[in-house]
Amino acid sequence: MRVDVIDRRRRYDGFLKVDEARLRHERFDGTMSAEVRREVLERGDSVAAIVFHTGRRRVVLIEQFRWPTYDKGPGWLLEVAAGMLEPGEEPADAMRRELVEELGYTADRIEPIATFYVSPGGTSERIVLMGVEVDDAGRAGDGGGLAAEGEDIRAVELDLDALAAAVRDGRIADAKTLIAVTWLLERHGRPAWGPAAR
Repeated sequence: MRVDVIDRRRRYDGFLKVDEARLRHERFDGTMSAEVRREVLERGDSVAAIVFHTGRRRVVLIEQFRWPTYDKGPGWLLEVAAGMLEPGEEPADAMRRELVEELGYTADRIEPIATFYVSPGGTSERIVLMGVEVDDAGRAGDGGGLAAEGEDIRAVELDLDALAAAVRDGRIADAKTLIAVTWLLERHGRPAWGPAAR
């Protein structure tokens, strides 16, 4: 379907970028819409992975402070390991880098789960989500994030029952993590939702 971009400009250019466009787009009946103004938060794309420690049969999540959640929630969130995808970087390579930085693990086996938009009404960011298995032989450091980037990350390990409980009681409130956890629990025959959940 057709989109006519009348004007596009960058309105803010910091860590986050805000672009504004004036456009018309084809409607489902074949006519063109009236001119509309749209803003988009341009952050780039990112990678994320649910990490399963095969020796301990536990999921390894991270916990860190997230300022945007502070006014409406706890501020500190349980999340899957994640990071920004650099231009030209392969998602699996970016995920390997983030795993070492955040959790101190290397991983050879990375399985794609899904690629999805975070919030398509306001941002163009996509997340490439993966599943990763690690063990103690892949220990490569302490993790904890990069101090130069102001990161202060703590690893949190949960067995599958505790992971399902964390979903049900709201301790996991991050969308990419909910998607990843639901995928992992279903894979292990332990649905997180509904009456069948344990």
